[in-house]
Amino acid sequence: MRIDVITLFPEWVTGLRELGVTGRAVRDERVDLRVWNPRDFSTDAHQRVDDRPYGGGPGMVMQAQPLADTLAAVAPGAAAVTLLSPQGQRFDQQLATEMAARDRLVLICGRYEGIDQRFVDKHVDESVSIGDFVLSGGELAAAVVIDAVLRQLPGVLGHADSAAQDSFSDGVLDCPHYTRPEQWQGQPVPPVLLSGDHAAVARWRRQQALLASWRHRPDLLSCVQQQGGLSQQDYTLLQPLLQQPKQN
Repeated sequence: MRIDVITLFPEWVTGLRELGVTGRAVRDERVDLRVWNPRDFSTDAHQRVDDRPYGGGPGMVMQAQPLADTLAAVAPGAAAVTLLSPQGQRFDQQLATEMAARDRLVLICGRYEGIDQRFVDKHVDESVSIGDFVLSGGELAAAVVIDAVLRQLPGVLGHADSAAQDSFSDGVLDCPHYTRPEQWQGQPVPPVLLSGDHAAVARWRRQQALLASWRHRPDLLSCVQQQGGLSQQDYTLLQPLLQQPKQN
């Protein structure tokens, strides 16, 4: 996969080449991560890429032409152009999986009060939001998207099943996890995890995932249920949970 990120602050993105999952993906050549600065394509003597908004108001607006010239250099071809924007569709695991199936991503990070709408109308294919809150720019959102997408690529994670067991991979939250020591500050590891009974462990983990979703994100559980994503065994596992009081 190739990912091109257009940003006025390349340093916010280039660090991803060295860290964690994204760094491993770059080193293993599973992703080609490139960063482009619109200032390098500005025709202004001072590399200006923004100006005051028509109609008045505070702040500055990113100009259309430097962004268009940058995009022309990126040469996306058939690749969809994605703008990180609070006006976009909510980014979730399903969208991350869909993006991971693409050969290429082109991500545009907005700054200031926004981007000249004429550029958006002409060049942007989709807008994506990571949540209903305001950031200073799209770089952090782009990093979130990149990390979530690269986790889905074969060979990027240390274990082939890791991505499949993440929260939201099947619509619900993940189950709790435990490691050594067996006893920590008087708290033991759940006995079923020490039993060696893989079927029992799988049932326990599924039940705990359903319990976590029921307690903390009932909206997820309701959505999965409406979409027919719960099996008869899930309903069986859920029954005793419904008798328990919810905990904050």
